[in-house]
Amino acid sequence: MKKFALMIATLVSVAVFAACAPAVSPTSAPPTAAPAQPTAAPAQPTAAPAQPTSAPAAMVPVTLQLQWVPQSQFCGYYAALDKGYWKDLGLDVTVKPGAVEIVPQQVVATGGAEFGVAWLPKVLASAEQGADLVNVAQPFQRSGTLEISWKDSGITKPEDWKNKKVGTWGFGNEFELFAAMRKVGIDPNNKADVTIVQQPFDMALFLNREIDAAEAMTYNEYAQVLEAVNPKTGKLYQPEDLNVIDFNEVGTAMLNDGIFVRGDWIQDVKNQDTATKFLEGAFKGWVFCRDNFDDAVGIVLKYGPTLGKGHQAWMLNEINKLIWPSPQGIGIMDPALFKQTVEISQQFGVIKAAPKDGIYRTDLAQKAVDTLKAAGVDVTGENFKPQTIQVTKGGE
Repeated sequence: MKKFALMIATLVSVAVFAACAPAVSPTSAPPTAAPAQPTAAPAQPTAAPAQPTSAPAAMVPVTLQLQWVPQSQFCGYYAALDKGYWKDLGLDVTVKPGAVEIVPQQVVATGGAEFGVAWLPKVLASAEQGADLVNVAQPFQRSGTLEISWKDSGITKPEDWKNKKVGTWGFGNEFELFAAMRKVGIDPNNKADVTIVQQPFDMALFLNREIDAAEAMTYNEYAQVLEAVNPKTGKLYQPEDLNVIDFNEVGTAMLNDGIFVRGDWIQDVKNQDTATKFLEGAFKGWVFCRDNFDDAVGIVLKYGPTLGKGHQAWMLNEINKLIWPSPQGIGIMDPALFKQTVEISQQFGVIKAAPKDGIYRTDLAQKAVDTLKAAGVDVTGENFKPQTIQVTKGGE
């Protein structure tokens, strides 16, 4: 996300989100581990084996609810919309941007959208509270969450948060941070251990040194700091000015930005076909964002001109790193990473019990991947190399 972050009391009493910027109107077209058994087994495939898809005579209308405003975090979906990938498959897709008051899980669970994007632990928490949700694809293979501090703070590891002012956006985005704290014996609910500060959706508190550490996404708030001017030097801040704690390295990383649907909706074979086509178009969109970087940034700016080109370019580069490479094929859930997310969620109180069987399924994503692969599309990005991005003042 650009200078911003990830996120209501919902029908499931679990608040959830991804943070960043002001809301806009709905948009329509114009650490990989070795495989392991998942805590909750994916549902058995009920759809037919992969076959080439063709557009039906009548367009099928569906809606995708995002967690935040148009930005490179969602580039693949805007690319699929803009390039006509979904239209070619017979889908009339409406993409709804998110906002602080919108919870994708609630929107999907109540029939406001067929598809939603949200962090996996948020979906798990919502499901435990009674929402009938199923993850059907997991494009993001890694977590982009960091906790950053100034180099002179002496904070280089989770233990160093003791007795410090530590920022987080909350609304479900604190799960990885709190899990890392509890892992080293810090109780985030005990003010004698640590002072938790509610961050706004910018980095002002951190830049003004009103907090000792701040939550930041690799693709958004971390860049916001680097895009700011250091008053002591008159130049932009540099990576060497910061200490970075990466939750992938700490061991409490959880999977971000999965695609989910309503459980009863996906039981219909007709909807399974729709979902497969939706995933095929979305995956092709993400491949476009990987292989056509400059054009992809241009598409994002077309649908979300609020953030600057420099920041959107940084964001897309970092988002691509979270997706590629995808050894099993884009969108295929890694059972080991699912298991890690579930175990951390249970161990540190995000959910009380293991999720129900069928909380995720891979058959529809696999069918979409197989179709693209048969058409000669690189679905793994094995040779992916990130861009070199020049940081610009204010992200312009």
